[in-house]
Amino acid sequence: MPGLFETLALKGLALRNRLGVSPMCQYSAEDGFVTDWHRVHYASLARGGAGLVVVEATAVTPEGRITPGCLGIWDEARAQALAPVAASIRAYGAIPGIQIAHAGRKASANRPWEGDDHLAEGDARAWQPIASTAEPEGGKLPRVPRAMSLADIEAAISAFVQAAIRAREAGFDYLNLHFAHGYLVQSFLSPYANKRIDAYGGSFENRCRFPLRVFRAVRAVWPEHLALTVRLGAIDFDGRDEETLEESIALIGQMRDGGLDLVDVSMRCTARNAEIPWGPHFLLPYAARIRRATRVPTAVSWGITNAAEADSMVREDQVDLVLLARKMLENPHFPFVAACELGIERPAVGMLPPQYAHWLQRYRIA
Repeated sequence: MPGLFETLALKGLALRNRLGVSPMCQYSAEDGFVTDWHRVHYASLARGGAGLVVVEATAVTPEGRITPGCLGIWDEARAQALAPVAASIRAYGAIPGIQIAHAGRKASANRPWEGDDHLAEGDARAWQPIASTAEPEGGKLPRVPRAMSLADIEAAISAFVQAAIRAREAGFDYLNLHFAHGYLVQSFLSPYANKRIDAYGGSFENRCRFPLRVFRAVRAVWPEHLALTVRLGAIDFDGRDEETLEESIALIGQMRDGGLDLVDVSMRCTARNAEIPWGPHFLLPYAARIRRATRVPTAVSWGITNAAEADSMVREDQVDLVLLARKMLENPHFPFVAACELGIERPAVGMLPPQYAHWLQRYRIA
């Protein structure tokens, strides 16, 4: 089986290895525009040797942002401001990816270090969240969202389509649709969040209708030779895990038949009684099962910190791509360090910029 440092082909893309950087919100945008923080942050992550770098959840509409500090791609100006970010990722040898999203009922919030709760309704920066139905998230996010009309649904689908077109024009080759973590699309899938009584609620078939329409509409405009992927909340850890997994497998199968290139297996985050089994690579068994059942290339993240274990996930045919988050923040050169630990010959060549590889090889470090 291929190892962690063998190439991964996804459609017309060739990732130099099977380590990617998972999308991580930075909450550092200004009115949806990238800042110097993003330009340095993403270039640094790409410089360390990853095969793929996915830019954080980028809102398809202004009200789709989680916080006022989130990135946006709802118009040409904001999309083109992202172009230098994509170019810098590519310049360091990684595939530039982006995740497009709508926060739904979790929108209009403070940044995590400023409370991680809903902005006060009188705050000039606040806006009215929308969701599948008027069911609040609860906890620190108590604001009741406005239930989406059929016209709102059509507008949201169009916003995802236009965002995908802009993402490609900005230079991104790998597109990830955020269908997880309790955000808008996930809220339609979840019986906890979706209480609709029309064609978009109730039965599993109806709850899948909006996610599938978003996926198919984006697939119609995203280039066939490039990777279209989905981050799917596949499990809630609410005691209904078997039923939820079977639903997720069925949904992925439908998206596979419609042109899905990879699924990034994550959590739903919609059940208030969830008991998440936090621990090392706790989502791996579920990702491996989904991969076997659907035969769709699969990625996994959460709690992965060890090079040998990440390598075994790929070699044992459990997943195709390992996505790292906090480990990459701790050390953006983790892919290079991991290659050294795994005994890859001359890992600096082709993984690090020549300005670094020169010095490491000159002194026989790598």
